[in-house]
Amino acid sequence: MTIQLRQICLIARELDSTLANLTSIFGIKPCFVDPGVGVFGLENTLLPIGRNFLEVVVPTEDGTAGGRYLDRRGGDGGYMVICQADSKENQQAARQRAIDNGIRIANESDRKTWNICQLHPRDMIASFLEIDWDVHNDFNGNWEPAGGLGWEDKVKQDVTRDYLGVELQAPDPVALAETWSKVTDLPVERDGSELRIKLNNVSLRFIEATDGRGPGLGGLDLAVSDRDHILAAATERGCYVSDEQVDVCGVRFYLHD
Repeated sequence: MTIQLRQICLIARELDSTLANLTSIFGIKPCFVDPGVGVFGLENTLLPIGRNFLEVVVPTEDGTAGGRYLDRRGGDGGYMVICQADSKENQQAARQRAIDNGIRIANESDRKTWNICQLHPRDMIASFLEIDWDVHNDFNGNWEPAGGLGWEDKVKQDVTRDYLGVELQAPDPVALAETWSKVTDLPVERDGSELRIKLNNVSLRFIEATDGRGPGLGGLDLAVSDRDHILAAATERGCYVSDEQVDVCGVRFYLHD
């Protein structure tokens, strides 16, 4: 089974200021707004990171699951790891492994040419894991959550090139890694003190939660083309941490040339 990270979803209290930070610091552009998230009491915007995507969702009404998640984690942060499987059979096999291991399906939709399966963040411990499939089976092109095609002219890679990794945290990173391994059917590898699972295009890193925010999607590794631009813009916007890290929307962005 091949699994490609296609999209990271962040959740925030305020959309415009979050998008202003992301576009200014990382040199990326909005490409799609999905009115379909309104059924969950949310609004969103997607931005391409290479051939993949960064999504920001914001609750638009009281009593939403997204709003409760913001309260639980004490503010803005990572929300969903959204992947694409290389076939519907493999996507459904991952769904069955989740069920077999007591992991709840939070939401799913079978649209004949596109199938969505979201796994519950409580059971996945750190975040939602969504594994989708569509009939095109193109890891670099068609992506239905971004409207299919039509986003290619919004891709900018002169500042930020692509995702390299996702950092997931919990009090027990071993249990966290094992849970994600059971669903993805991919082995846990040790890299020094870190535990990793390698997807097709990124590594999932599992670390101990030490920031006081509990389990969550705490960080992203980015391949960057213009570190100086990122650091200058992050300093101007109060997001600079070090020459290797900037913090935006409650997420640690680690910079790799």
